[in-house]
Amino acid sequence: MKLHCWLAALSTLALAVSTATAQPAAPPEELTFSGPYTHQNLTIFLVHGKDQLAGRKFLTLQEALEQKKIVVHETKNVGELAVENVSEDVEVFIQSGDIVKGGQQDRVLGYDLIVSAKSGKVPLPSFCVEQGRWSNRGQEDGGKFGSSDNNAYGKALKLAVNGVRNQSEVWSKVKEAQMKLAKQVGQSVENKASPTSLQLTLEDKKVIENLEQYHKALAKIADGKKDVIGCVVAINGKVDGADVFASPLLFEKAYGKMLKGCAADALGEFDKDKKHPAVTVEAVKAFLKEANSAKKETNKDVSKRVQVSSKEGEKNLLIETKDRDNGGLIIHRNYIAK
Repeated sequence: MKLHCWLAALSTLALAVSTATAQPAAPPEELTFSGPYTHQNLTIFLVHGKDQLAGRKFLTLQEALEQKKIVVHETKNVGELAVENVSEDVEVFIQSGDIVKGGQQDRVLGYDLIVSAKSGKVPLPSFCVEQGRWSNRGQEDGGKFGSSDNNAYGKALKLAVNGVRNQSEVWSKVKEAQMKLAKQVGQSVENKASPTSLQLTLEDKKVIENLEQYHKALAKIADGKKDVIGCVVAINGKVDGADVFASPLLFEKAYGKMLKGCAADALGEFDKDKKHPAVTVEAVKAFLKEANSAKKETNKDVSKRVQVSSKEGEKNLLIETKDRDNGGLIIHRNYIAK
């Protein structure tokens, strides 16, 4: 099974990235910030900007799965799944790091993707976020995936998925995340049905109980604000990353899953005996500026519609998702600190 994973991952990696001469990207829209909003060791700044997708609506992957408007097919190739939009008129936005539950193994999706209505099967690179299982689990359908209510969290795992794109590194970071959460909740967070599954760890009762306080404090910070298009996350006094979208609606739909992920990361890193410096807006601006000015760039055509550009600096990684059906508009900017 591990050999199968390795071969699939190497095949995906070989095809995944094409290097291009760095071209000046369109500058980020005029941004302003509000916050900080803080609970324990987690701080969030809201990013405010223009709606560049006025009148355009997307379903998230989870919404589309719940409404049975998309199918995520098991291909029995660990490094690649197939997604199919079966709706007549709805576009679906898939966010890199989305975890899909079911199939032969739970997976994390390797790139952002916009899936047009009546798309047919579209390939999408993926990585295992559990080891060992290679059959359906319980009553789950081994041929497809039933839900996607979590996203890969923490800069270490995000870099494994979006940066080095290495299966072994993904497994390693999943294990680290499980160990940190187990230490915080005072017991194992491995599920007997599949001890290595990150998805099942995030469903653990004790984990959910500990995350609830973060949710209560931070879930509604954007309520009533009509121009919020993103957020910047800091843990233990340091900026860890940011997500900026082309529209407030897209951010609103993505925020719940992203908050759950950064809360899990903060929980794993929490130490009640340590105090951390306050994060400032100036630090946030400096982080984004440095990422946007990175010179090393690679480009990947994820589909006929979507191109992803990765800009790597000394201290961070910026991934920009461009929609050719929208004139090359950058739909999502994903910033990850190293």
